[in-house]
Parts: sequence; C-alpha cells; structure tokens
Amino acid sequence: MNTMTAFDVVVVGGGPAGSTAAHQLALQGHSVLLLDRAGRTKPCGGAIPPRLIRDFGIPDELLVARARCARMVAPSGRQVDIPIDNGFVGMVDRDSFDEWLRERAAKAGAQRRLGVFESIRREADGSTVLRYRPTRQKASAGASDAPVEVRARCIVGADGARSEVARQGQVPGAERTRYVFAYHEILQVPQVTQERPAGYDEARCDVYYQGRFSPDFYGWVFPHGQTLSVGTGSADKGFSLRGSVQRMRVACGLADMPTLRREGAPIPMKPLPRWDNGRDVILAGDAAGVVAPASGEGIYYAMVGGQLAAEAAHALLQTGDVQSLRLARKRFMKLHGRVFRVLGVMQWFWYGSEKRRERFVAICEDKDVQQLTFEAYMNKQLVRRKPMAHVRIFFKDLGHLLGLVRV
Repeated sequence: MNTMTAFDVVVVGGGPAGSTAAHQLALQGHSVLLLDRAGRTKPCGGAIPPRLIRDFGIPDELLVARARCARMVAPSGRQVDIPIDNGFVGMVDRDSFDEWLRERAAKAGAQRRLGVFESIRREADGSTVLRYRPTRQKASAGASDAPVEVRARCIVGADGARSEVARQGQVPGAERTRYVFAYHEILQVPQVTQERPAGYDEARCDVYYQGRFSPDFYGWVFPHGQTLSVGTGSADKGFSLRGSVQRMRVACGLADMPTLRREGAPIPMKPLPRWDNGRDVILAGDAAGVVAPASGEGIYYAMVGGQLAAEAAHALLQTGDVQSLRLARKRFMKLHGRVFRVLGVMQWFWYGSEKRRERFVAICEDKDVQQLTFEAYMNKQLVRRKPMAHVRIFFKDLGHLLGLVRV
C-alpha cells in the first residue's frame, strides 16, 4: 500500500460539480485532491445559459456554438420556433469544457489524480480514509496499479448518478432518486455548407416531443459547431435509446454523417432528500440529483451545487460543526426548489401522451409563454414581473387542458 497522504477535502468526480467544488475550496486555502476517472464523457446536449457564463467566468473560446433559436416539434410534425431575443444559449463540448474546469481547479491549487473510487473506511481514532485505484489516460496492456489510500477531513461526492460515494458514505435516502436514461451520438458536421442536411441550422436547437423518439421525455439535435449531438432519454427500460437515435438520424437527414462517439448514462430527475451523512460526506451535481425535470438541464445546477457544497465543506472545516453540511441543500432548494417542482409537474403531465405533447408544443407558440420561459431560463429564476402575462398564460393553459383550444 502506498504511503498515506492527508487532505482537507477529497472531491470524487471531475465533472462541472466536482471541479467547481475543488476550485472554490482550493481558492480558500484548503488542501484538495480532485479524483477523476479517465476517458469518461457524460452524454449531454452541452447547453449553458448566460447566467452560468457570467457567474462562473467561462471564456468565449469554450463556446463552440451560440444557439439563437429553439425549435419544438410536436407528434404531428408541427414546428414552433422560439427565437432567443437579445441573447443566446452557449453550446459547449463536454470533453474540453470539463477539462478546462479541472485545469482551473488545479491552477488554484487542487491536486489532480486519475483513479476509480473504491471505498470509505473509518479508523479507530475517528478519521476517514478513502481508497481508490489509480488509472491512466491510456492504460497499458496488463498494467495494474496498486490501490492508494488517503485521509480526508471531508469528502465531496460528485461521482454522478447512483453515486458510490453516497452509498458508502451512508447518505440517508441516496437510493430513492428517479432516473431518465440518456444516450446520444456526436456526429461530424460537413465542412461544406452544400453537403449539410436540408433544414440544418447551426444556431438552432431542435427538440422532438414525439413518442417514437421518447415515450416520456424528448429527443434532441443540438449544434456544437463542427459537430452536433443527437440524443434522447427515457425512464422506460424497455425502450431502445439507440434505436430511437437511429430513427432520429434518418428522420432528420443525419444518417450518413460520421459518428465520432457514443455515450450513455442515467440522469437523475429529482434532488435527493439529503445531500450529506451528518459527518463528513456531502454530495453535488448528479450525485445530489440536481438535473432539472422536463428540460434535463444539468450543467448550471451542477456548478451551483458544487459551489454550495464547497461552502458547506469550508464551514465544516472552519468550525467542526457537522450541521454545516446541511447548508448546501437548504440553500440550493431556496434558490431553485420552486423551479424544480414546477418542471417536475410539467414533465409528469405534458409528456404523458401524444395528445398532451401536441398541446404542449401549441402552448409554446404563444409569445407570452416564449418570453417568460426564456427569461426564466436565461436568468435561472421564475419571472415575477408582468403579472398580466401570467394571467393570460393561465387562461390559455386552462383552455388547452379543457380541450377548448384547437391545435
């Protein structure tokens, strides 16, 4: 066994949540180990709102595209374009985006290591020992590195949905979250404009609310500059995600475009009831369940969760009060809990049948709905201004629910 090193905090997982937590804690002067698996990219459309770019100092060079329109496609094929007035949604490639975040954490002082988390052990003196198995960027044939153990005063579990850190750290209720399984394929976009599919727009995100592509979620085609992401998700384990993506590629004229990589993973759809174990473990990102229902948006909420987890860990290290760990979830739900509840109800109701999906897309044609939706998305809070617009939307929604509006 290698010589044991001690850290104030070990962050398990180098995605947006873990990298943000490691960066913040390192800036505060703590000794931080950022442990990440090699060669893992999460399936993700890669959309980030302006507030994320502003709040977390994301440089322009990481934006591979700027989406200025979203197209909603109903089961009937009806299309509703929603322009993003006076703004854009940034699109990032998760490979380069996540690596930039990890490097930023390292420049702030966090120590980076590649490895797979294995276990948490409590010593007789009450200290915590984390064990991991080192990995390499390109594993050599037959190579097997010995396990490493490190001491940690606090552990941030940012190791994704079905977090092993949450399980071994005995975070109450960690097994109770719900998942959508997501899968996408990254395709190479032809450099010659004339060779691109008819109707393809590198500044538009297409969202398909059609049962053939997902019985309970949606399918997407998102531009990434020189590449694009074609994907879907579903909680129905009997539904073939790969088969759905192949059908989408054919329907969208993308069948012949070269496939660069394929990725799949479970995506949580509800925040966990607890993010800490009341002792020394706190969760962030997908491990905490902070992916928005209905939209599947996770990068912004992961980074906010990572920031709040870092604040809670810092308070624990400063005071020794284990109650400090509960602050992360409490603060997150105060900021975004209402949005998550609204989106959860929306997904449950509007995605439940083809008829409801058809009406949902029809509602999105309304200018009041478009404006308030994008204001909420761009600024990450429910819009309280323009009360008459909310009243108009209420009566329009009621008309759709009662079938009084023709679609």
